[in-house]
Amino acid sequence: MTTQQPLLALITGATSGIGKVTALELARQGFHVVVLARNADKAAQTRLEIQQVAWPGRRVDVLLCDLSDLSQVRRAAEEFNQRYAQLDVLVNNAGLVFGTERETSANGHEMTFATNHLGPFLLTSLLFDKLQQSPAARIVNVASMAYQFAKPDFNDLDAAHHYSPMRAYANSKLFNIMFTQELARRLRQRGIHNVTTNSLHPGVVASNFGSNSTWFTRAFYKVAAPFMTSSEDGAKTSIYLASDPAVAQTSGGYFVKQQPEAVKSGYNTLENARRLWQESERLAGQPFLSEA
Repeated sequence: MTTQQPLLALITGATSGIGKVTALELARQGFHVVVLARNADKAAQTRLEIQQVAWPGRRVDVLLCDLSDLSQVRRAAEEFNQRYAQLDVLVNNAGLVFGTERETSANGHEMTFATNHLGPFLLTSLLFDKLQQSPAARIVNVASMAYQFAKPDFNDLDAAHHYSPMRAYANSKLFNIMFTQELARRLRQRGIHNVTTNSLHPGVVASNFGSNSTWFTRAFYKVAAPFMTSSEDGAKTSIYLASDPAVAQTSGGYFVKQQPEAVKSGYNTLENARRLWQESERLAGQPFLSEA
């Protein structure tokens, strides 16, 4: 952090939990932090808190966006692209569990899929030119060990026929990992070496994460909370992947407690990753490092 121009980090879901801790720590390191959030009041309060720990003269900015709404993602990305010359760190942190009844986004997509995967996919694609302007950009995707319970139907990514909240969440976390691995492959294929991407499991974090879900899920989190990790501990791997020199050249990895770990899922194949990518391009209406 000795350069005159501060490194710029955009963190989604940064008004609470590990996203907020990540934003605070990157500000402490001297980053110019941009918070992407749905709620204007929470975002304003978070900006003030981060500003208190930021370096003198370092800005903390806010972008308002509901990641489940693709039109809002496009608007937020356009605003970012107009305001900033480059992007050095993108942390796709926002993620939710939804309720017993299947809900759909403004664009008609199942809410978990839209919020946890499709919105971040579109945001990353729309900000990719700014990432390429950085000498060494990093994309950090917050996944979860819940991916091990994923059983996705690639003919029904929106879970129109078989929906359960925890299965939808597990699928979305596997998609986060597959997106990371496939993005790393496409970057290597094109000889793009100044952008890396990695995913992670933050631990089972005691937060309000499950508050939108079923009574069973809420009850589980309430009972298990004393045994869970704190947001501060949960954010450590995100912060590590976003800023530590040790992983500056690492791309396509899945990390747990700041250590790489193999991804164990029979659904995590090259063929499925390509299919997920192609379907994500189609559903988002946005080509992204497309294959011929």
